[in-house]
Formats: sequence, structure tokens, C-alpha cells
Amino acid sequence: MTQMNHEAAEQTYEGTLTGRIEAVLYVAGEAVAIRDLARALDVDRRELNQALKQLRDEYDFQQRGLMLRLFGEHAQLTTRPLYAQDVVRLLQPVQKQSLSQAMMETLAVVAYRQPVTKAEIEQIRGVRCDYSVQTLCAKGMIEEVGRKEALGRPILYGTTDQFLSHFGISSLEELPPMPEPETGEEPVDEGGELVP
Repeated sequence: MTQMNHEAAEQTYEGTLTGRIEAVLYVAGEAVAIRDLARALDVDRRELNQALKQLRDEYDFQQRGLMLRLFGEHAQLTTRPLYAQDVVRLLQPVQKQSLSQAMMETLAVVAYRQPVTKAEIEQIRGVRCDYSVQTLCAKGMIEEVGRKEALGRPILYGTTDQFLSHFGISSLEELPPMPEPETGEEPVDEGGELVP
């Protein structure tokens, strides 16, 4: 490599921290743990957090097609919802399978009451929730966060960063206030049978 090419390569490599973050997040295509990003870019967390906020603000100020989402301990480049219809018109993407009503109810109980056991979810909902809990775990929306100090040491569940990403929030504090319970409904399990 000639001296001039070598200097150009070094200058290109160094770039700006925000440019380096943008490149890594773009190529990753999905959420990246901030600790992994700091390690890959060889910068400390404080410097990285400042650069992430600067990049997010630049995207927001300019109303760019991409936006930087920070949620939990992750960062992700995504398309700006404002331009979603343009993307749909071009690509006609296949609809992503949404969560069923039973899964949404189970997810709400976990989100507002975490850490929570399956038995506690069932008691609150009044229905069995084996399938919903299993599916939500498989989708990465909830996870095992420990064991309850009780008879049988049941599994405790909590939400994940994937949950935050799915609902477009940065933390659980952004959840709306808990809704009032409805009365007068018969509890049924997910198969349509009354719960004893």
C-alpha cells in the first residue's frame, strides 16, 4: 500500500464516532447491546452514550428516513414510522404475525406485575396461560428472571428489551397507567373452558 493510500485508509477508518456507530448499527440490522457496541468501537460507555444521543438528535432534527432507537441497554437503527407508507408501497411487505389477544393480556400482566409467576398470571387473568407464556418466551418478549422463594420455587417472568423494542418504548416507565379491571366476565382458559 502506498503512503498516500495508507493515510487515506487511516483517515477513513477513524472517521467520526457517530459515523462509526451508524455504520455498525446499519450493518447489524437489529438491536445491538450498548456494551457490545462500546467494545467493538473501543470507546468508553460515557463517550458512546453521548455520541448515541447526538446521532439520535441529528436523525430526529433532520426527520431522516432512519432513526436511532435507544431502549433498555440496546441501540438500533430503524426506519422512521413517518415514512412507513412509502416503504409499504415499494416493498409490499408480508404482514408480521401479530400477538393474539390472549398473548397481549398475558404480556400486560407480566409488564405491569413483573417479576410474576405463571400461577399469578393465571390468577389475575382467570385463565390458563401455558401456551401464551411459552410463545412469548419463544418470541423473546418475556424471559425467566429468577425463582420465587415459595413452595416448588416457581419460575418468575419479566419482560425483555425485545418487548421494549416491539412496543417502541425505552423503558417500563413509559407504559401507560394500568387499566381498571373489568367485572362480570366468566374466566375461561385459552381453549374456551371455564377455569375451576
